[in-house]
Amino acid sequence: MATSIVFMGTPEFAVPILQSLIDNSEYDVKAVLTQPDHHIGRKKTLHKSPVKELAEQNNIEVLQPAKLSKSPEMEKIIAMKPDLMITAAYGQFLPTKLLAAAQIAAINVHGSLLPKYRGGAPIQYSIINGDKETGVSIMYMVKKMDAGDVLAQKAIPIEDNDDSGTMFKKLSLLGRDLLLETLPKLISGDVHPVAQDPDKVVFSPNITSEQEQIDYRLPARLIDAKVRGLRPAPLGNMVIDGLRTKIYDVTPLTEQTDLEPGKAVRVTKHQLVIAAGDGTTYQINKLKPAGKKAMDITSYLNGHKDITEGGQVVSDD
Repeated sequence: MATSIVFMGTPEFAVPILQSLIDNSEYDVKAVLTQPDHHIGRKKTLHKSPVKELAEQNNIEVLQPAKLSKSPEMEKIIAMKPDLMITAAYGQFLPTKLLAAAQIAAINVHGSLLPKYRGGAPIQYSIINGDKETGVSIMYMVKKMDAGDVLAQKAIPIEDNDDSGTMFKKLSLLGRDLLLETLPKLISGDVHPVAQDPDKVVFSPNITSEQEQIDYRLPARLIDAKVRGLRPAPLGNMVIDGLRTKIYDVTPLTEQTDLEPGKAVRVTKHQLVIAAGDGTTYQINKLKPAGKKAMDITSYLNGHKDITEGGQVVSDD
């Protein structure tokens, strides 16, 4: 008899994980819990979550409470008494009463090497902080955020050209494979949970608008890390030539400089090299000034011929 599952997830990260459960005859996904549809764009088009779209394609019941606690949807799941509850970037806390309804366990597929990066933006923080690796942890769910004992964990390197978009895809597939390896052991009782070390806990709360601002005084490698950590969305920004500007891509250089951070080291028709912290430098490759379209640096410089070597290009508000 197939193991019954209630799956909880919302973004694209969760889709391969849910798909693998649907495709495996050992498991029976009874229902999917996902965030409510939301309006996007100027036309306020109603948008379904990627997880909802997949569930509907497979005729799986979809539940979307705005607030899970004490909702009719929560009571419905409790009444199902599923063998497993599996979450992957769902976006809401699960009440203890709900977790207790899982007959075998309630577990979470989390995109970090716990206890590092508990919270809603673990992938972004791992890149922003310049980490060399990240990974996936599968853990028991408890009332405290991402604090449950870890059942399985696997690491993966962060390459120099990785951004949040590429790492979301990599970790989603890694999480899928690790979950499929772990579930048979969990169901049979052949697991060895490891408690998280409280002294090594690092939090990664959701990115705020203030955190989207890039400190131009940082060393070039960390400016690049922040740009990649916030790409493809929401994108980091700087004040360049007096305008709040979204930054798509930069390249840290080996070139050193005595100029203060934010000043132009070199300006040509096709290159803008800027001083960063610790005497480091970087070039901007693609950007989007406020009120304008995204453009490469050649197009930008064509309209900003007043930028000269030694001048202040990047500044505070």
